[in-house]
This record gives sequence, structure tokens and C-alpha cells, in this order.
Amino acid sequence: MSPESTLHSRKPPFVFVNMAMTADGKIATSNRAVSSFSSTHDHKHLLELRATADAVIAGARTVDSAAINLGPGPARFRRLRLNNGLREYNLRIIVSGNGSINPAAEIFKHHFSPVIILTTEHVSKAKLCQLRALADEVRVCGRREINFHEAFCWLRRKWDIKRLLCEGGGGLNDALFRADLVDELHLTICPKIFGGRNAPSIVDGKGFCRLADALPLQIKSFKRIGKEIFAIFRRVPRR
Repeated sequence: MSPESTLHSRKPPFVFVNMAMTADGKIATSNRAVSSFSSTHDHKHLLELRATADAVIAGARTVDSAAINLGPGPARFRRLRLNNGLREYNLRIIVSGNGSINPAAEIFKHHFSPVIILTTEHVSKAKLCQLRALADEVRVCGRREINFHEAFCWLRRKWDIKRLLCEGGGGLNDALFRADLVDELHLTICPKIFGGRNAPSIVDGKGFCRLADALPLQIKSFKRIGKEIFAIFRRVPRR
């Protein structure tokens, strides 16, 4: 392996998060019964973003709660992937620190591309066997919490993933932001208010306790299409 290849194998992929949220920053209602509320244009935007990624990653609850397969979608988006110099089908990655994943989830019914599960040493051997029966590969990375830097470097080294699209939920987004691994944030802002202190937001989990620790972002672009606003934020490197 050349020195340049060795350097890239130690570097995580470019990570970009795509989320739709209400005007008050919610991604579902407080009882989590409503989670799909954006327009057909936003869904098209999601597939266009997937067409630029080597892999799509999501948390186990996101995969369990909706009939999604994290795939590239219809043929025109698969052609777009090929035009972008990518494989026709993206890899699919599920994150579950405790190994709790619904084996009947929609993603496991579609076998067009490998499914990879990231988990921790906290998962029992019996549960690991169950996960390995579901996925093409299970990667243990971290004791009680997933070491995402290690996991992402492994994804780049083993699976040649250079661009990784994250589609939530809030807990996974939080972990990636705290690990300083997110390069871009794509936000669709929808003209609705869900309210409720228990309604999930685009970044849940531990969060940052001090203003000094808050993650700084720059606005890359900002435009209105129909009734929605599409914004892209770029990470500002920490000093």
C-alpha cells in the first residue's frame, strides 16, 4: 500500500447529514406517530443526495419506524449514480449500540446491496449471531458506545466509502456532531409546527452542555422551493 493510500485509509469519509424538520426543529410528533411530512420535492432531493453517496447510514430506530430500504430509488436515480462515477446501488449501514434491530424491518427484505451493522461490545454473543444472520457484515467498534471515527475509517478502508450520507435519527446525528465527523448539514425546513418537549429534533442525545462547546457552522446555500426552504451548512473546523 502506498503512503498516500495509507493516509486515506486512516481518514474518515466525507459525511453529510440530510434531515427534514418543522419550523420548530422537530422531525416527528411528540408521540412519534408522524414522521413523514415534507413534500415530494424533498423526497426527490433525498434521492438526489443518495445518488452522490457511496453509502447511506441510519440509526436502528429510524430503520425500524418507517418502510425504508436506504436504497437509491428508481432507475433514473441509479443512472444518476452511474453518471456520478458510483456503483449503481449504494451500501446501507445501520447503527445500533445495543444490537436492538427489528429483523422484520423493510431494509432486510431488499438484497440489492450489502447491509452493514455497526454495534458495540455491549451486545451479547447470542444477539451478535442474530445480527450476523440479518446483515452482510457486523462490525463491533467500541465498548458501550460506538467509536464512530474508528468505524468510519474502517468503512473507508474495507468498503472504499468516500462519501457517507446520514439520514438520522436525532441520536445518531448527535453522536456524529459530538465526534466532529459531520462535514455538511442539509436541512429542509417545512412550514409546520409540531411542538411538544418530547418531540424529537434533528439532534437529540447528549448534546453540548456549554455554549463554548457548540459546533459552529457556516451557511453554504439557502433557497426556497415551493413552500419549503432548503439550506446547506458547512462545518467550521475547530481551532
